[in-house]
Amino acid sequence: MSTPSSEPASAQQTSREEGEILEIRGGRPLVGRVDVKGAKNFATKAMVASLLGETESVLRDVPDISDVAVVRSLLEVHGVGVVEESEGVLRLDPTGAVSANFEEIDAHAGASRIPILFCGPLLHLLGQAFIPDLGGCRIGDRPIDFHLDALRKFGAIVDKQPSGIRLSAPEGLHGADIELPYPSVGATEQVLLTAVRARGTTELRNAAIEPEIMDLIAVLQKMGAIISYEPNRVIFIEGVDKLRGYDHRSIFDRNEAASWACAALATDGDIFVGGAKQQEMLTFLNVFRKAGGDFDIQEDGIRFRRDGALRPVSVETDVHPGFMTDWQQPLIVALTQAEGVSTVHETVYENRLGFTQALNKMGADIVVHPEGIASPERRVPRRALEQAAVISGPTPLHGADVVVPDLRGGYSYVIAALAANGTSIVRNVGIIRRGYEKFFDKLTALGADFDVIG
Repeated sequence: MSTPSSEPASAQQTSREEGEILEIRGGRPLVGRVDVKGAKNFATKAMVASLLGETESVLRDVPDISDVAVVRSLLEVHGVGVVEESEGVLRLDPTGAVSANFEEIDAHAGASRIPILFCGPLLHLLGQAFIPDLGGCRIGDRPIDFHLDALRKFGAIVDKQPSGIRLSAPEGLHGADIELPYPSVGATEQVLLTAVRARGTTELRNAAIEPEIMDLIAVLQKMGAIISYEPNRVIFIEGVDKLRGYDHRSIFDRNEAASWACAALATDGDIFVGGAKQQEMLTFLNVFRKAGGDFDIQEDGIRFRRDGALRPVSVETDVHPGFMTDWQQPLIVALTQAEGVSTVHETVYENRLGFTQALNKMGADIVVHPEGIASPERRVPRRALEQAAVISGPTPLHGADVVVPDLRGGYSYVIAALAANGTSIVRNVGIIRRGYEKFFDKLTALGADFDVIG
């Protein structure tokens, strides 16, 4: 008889999925249709926002991904009722919210960094919050100093302990004057989720303005919040005494949409991405076209394909409205097949180009410059942590045995294997489920030739 595991079911499932192995037989184009649901980077935050309401919330187009499962588990640990009314529709009831102990939070958090965003709502609701050690993709430092500094300015008391960080607000939270040293998405979300119920007015400068942030502001406004934003990344939040629930449809996942677009480029395929919209992808679409891609904007999505030979490009990642860091990894796979030398300047995360080692193992010619490359053509200010990848092509890719390092890098390995000649083994594939709903089903729908072997 086996001994029951002390891990929660969600943690056991995540562990099994991350160990999955794919055997991929490449060399054929991906052709067909896939549909994208709500953005991972929005839906999970909107779920946390439900804690702030005094009535039930309904969130629609929620993707079936492991990050959503983690947030659902954390909400349930805190006494929030979560019911899936139909596919992609969650009803969230915060009326029974309670404190949770360290062991429960730590067990359900898994590799997610989402617990940090529970702090503001829980401090308002319960007067205390706890953050275990944070996980996430190994793509660079994920400092929580921005979060903690902001929470202190709201009046929170931060007590760092060996097991994590305990926060309290015995006198409640008040408005604050905050300027972020970098327009961090996570820190901006932290300020929004905390300021809406704080006494007085909060001014946030150098805020992130990604579409997912704007959608979170829309949700909070539906709940009764008073939020305005001005040019130059300034957001004003007037605290209110109470908030109600919301009914909201998630913004589409532009990261997943861009990933499938890059898959069409890399494999010389033809992919229609249902649910993708032009406005939120303007910057990506410009680079896609420059690299030799073509696209058709339709009412219900965007069709992506090649337009002749791929061309080299120079790309600098940046905060919105710049080229997203999440877009560069699948794009680099496609650029290995471009005729010439491409350069990708990564200015957001210092370790996000580590995945290129496996691409070189598959036949790519990519040189990473660990301190970046200065150039008079650069438009994004240089950062101390930046790197650059120089990709020379075209280089035929061949099969290899690779291990998925992180979410976007893992997707890129799968697409590289599908574009390569021969058979590849891709290990630790379950990490990809953190951000890609029904990933294997979508690959099958596009004609990919693969088997799950572990």
